[in-house]
Amino acid sequence: MRQSQLFTKVRKEAPADEVARNAQLLIRAGFIHKDMAGVYSLLPLGLRVVTKIEQIIRDEMNKLGGQEVDLAALQNKTLWEETDRWDDEAMDVWFKTELNSGGEVGLAPTHEEPLTALLSGYVSSYKDLPFSVYQFQTKFRNELRAKSGIMRGREFTMKDLYSFSRTEEEHQAFYERAATAYETIFNRVGIGHLTHKTFASGGTFAPFSHEYQTVTDVGEDTIYLDEASGIAINEEVLNDDVLAELNLTKDTLVSKKAIEVGNIFSLGTKFSEPLGLSYVDEHEAKHPVIMGSYGIGLGRLMGTVAEVLADENGLVWPKSIAPFHVHLIALQGGEEAADMVYEKCKAVGIEVLYDDRDKRAGEKFADSDMIGIPLRVVVSEKTLAAGQLEIKKRDTGEVIMVTEEELFNTLRN
Repeated sequence: MRQSQLFTKVRKEAPADEVARNAQLLIRAGFIHKDMAGVYSLLPLGLRVVTKIEQIIRDEMNKLGGQEVDLAALQNKTLWEETDRWDDEAMDVWFKTELNSGGEVGLAPTHEEPLTALLSGYVSSYKDLPFSVYQFQTKFRNELRAKSGIMRGREFTMKDLYSFSRTEEEHQAFYERAATAYETIFNRVGIGHLTHKTFASGGTFAPFSHEYQTVTDVGEDTIYLDEASGIAINEEVLNDDVLAELNLTKDTLVSKKAIEVGNIFSLGTKFSEPLGLSYVDEHEAKHPVIMGSYGIGLGRLMGTVAEVLADENGLVWPKSIAPFHVHLIALQGGEEAADMVYEKCKAVGIEVLYDDRDKRAGEKFADSDMIGIPLRVVVSEKTLAAGQLEIKKRDTGEVIMVTEEELFNTLRN
C-alpha cells in the first residue's frame, strides 16, 4: 500500500469524548472510527490487524479439531425462554426488536441456545460425540457502560467455540486442551508474558470458570496473583475456601489490575437438557450432552495489545499481527531508490506500507511511530550517499545501517 493512497490519516488528537487510551491511539493512528459509544468501525489498517488475529485464533481452534460455522445473528425468543434467559432480569444486555409480521427476536449476545437446538437434529448416538464447533461472528450487547474504548463494545466480533462431550472426564480433557490453545494464542499476539489464566466464578455450571487476564494499570478487573506459582484469582471469588482449595495463602498474593481477554466455561447440561440435546450410549441408556463454551473478543484483543504495548510515541505492534511488516519511508533525494525497494518488497511477498507522501521528514517519522509497524526503512539522499539504508526497530528503537542486499536478507528472516 502506498500511504498517499490510504484514505485514513494520522490525527493529532482523538475525539474529545473518547477517554480510553486504547481507542484514542487506534483512532489517532487511523485504525478505527468511533460511530457512537461502544460502536467502532474498522478502517483498512485496523481490519488488517483483526484479520491476522482471527487467523491466529482459527489456526489454534482448527488444531483442537474445531469445525467452523457461521450462525445467524437473529435469535429465536422461544429457545431462550426454554433456558430461562430471554427475560431481561436473567440477561440484562439484550438488544430486542419487533418483527413487522409480529413477534420479538433478539440480536445475539451469545450462541449456546441456537447451536444446541441445531445440533439436536444431528446428535443421537455416543458415536456422534465428541466434537467442537466455533465461529467468528458479530455479537450485540446493550452495555450500560461503554467507556473502555474498543475493549467493551455494544457491537463486536467474537470467536465463540462450544464443545460437546459424552462424559465429564471427556469434557475436562478437551477443556484443558482449550486452555493450552488459549495460552498459545496470547503468546502469538504478543501479550502472553502479561496474561494469566485466572480462577473466576463458575456460576451454576462448575466450581470455577477461567478467565485470561492481561495485567495493566487501566484494567477493569482486579486479580490476585501468586507470582511464585503463577496462579491468579479474580477478586470476585477470593475467599478462604478458594485459597484452601488452591493451596494458597493470602499473604503471598499480589493485587493487579487486569483486562479480561478471554474466558472458558464448563456448562454441564445447562443447555442440553432443556433443549433436548442428548445421546444414547452403547447400553441404550440416554444421557444429556456435556457442554463447554470458550470466548475471545477480537476487537477487545486488538485494543488490549494496543493498550499494553504502546509507548509515549504511539502504537507498537508485534510482527504477528502488525498491519504491515515494514514501513518504507522515502525522504528527499531517495524517492527513486525507495520506489525500487517498494516494488522489490512486493515481488518477494514482504508486507510494506510505503510513505511516498510529499511531507517533511519529521512528520513522516512521527506518523510512523504512531502507526507502530515493527520495522521502519528510510531511504534518503544521505543514506544513498553512504551506500546504505536505515532500519529502525519500533519496539526497541535500535537503528542499524545496511546495504540493500542486507536489507532483504533481514526482511526475509
